[in-house]
Amino acid sequence: MDLGTVVGLILGIVLLLGSILVGGSLGIFINIPSVLVVVGGTIAATFIRFSLNEVLGSINVAMKAFFYKAKPPEETIKEIVTLANIARREGLLKLEKQPIEDPFLKKAIMFCVDGHEADFIEEVLSKEVQLTAERHETGQNLFKSMGDAAPAFGMIGTLIGLVQMLSSMEDPKSIGPAMAVALLTTLYGAVLANLVFLPIADKLAHRSQEEQLTKKLIIEGVIGLQKGLNPRVLEEVLQTFLPPKKRKASGAEE
Repeated sequence: MDLGTVVGLILGIVLLLGSILVGGSLGIFINIPSVLVVVGGTIAATFIRFSLNEVLGSINVAMKAFFYKAKPPEETIKEIVTLANIARREGLLKLEKQPIEDPFLKKAIMFCVDGHEADFIEEVLSKEVQLTAERHETGQNLFKSMGDAAPAFGMIGTLIGLVQMLSSMEDPKSIGPAMAVALLTTLYGAVLANLVFLPIADKLAHRSQEEQLTKKLIIEGVIGLQKGLNPRVLEEVLQTFLPPKKRKASGAEE
């Protein structure tokens, strides 16, 4: 589980509720018509902009922001170097029986074991990375779209409330509820956009970048392994994927 996402979301909610409770009652900030306008409108607009499968799939995509934890690239490098040492001592065929958890790395190693050329392996795996990134981008765009729609429907709710208020100025009792709809829809839209939808979209983009980096590292490592690079040389090549500070730390450990 990604603690940063959970802590940020809980902290934002606690601070908002705390500021409301310190300044008054929570009940005055609950308005069902405002919720219907903002939440219902945002969901409706999302179904219009995206296909049903993309909307339903966004639930699984959103879970990556909370539960997905990327494997550190340093560990991937160590695993590839270990496989390279085995291949150097006992041959590529020995790698077929090695336990490999990462399905992408497993597929790449199987290509090597099956005797495919380096150009073919690089082309196929790079294509998979590209298509995966495009699928991730769809999920990111969906949440960005929701982040754009929520404030817009908040403004629509504000206009609805103002119309209701102006149309019943003779009755002072109706001004309060209409004004609540006018103000609370804007509040709901802003909170949903800036605390939920847009942060999730940014976190998914970050997750996608991490995954692409790891897969590109795997491609580079497997190509070097297939070409028979010395494991030490291969490790130095793969170290270029790490920030300089981590390279120095890894070198110190060696």
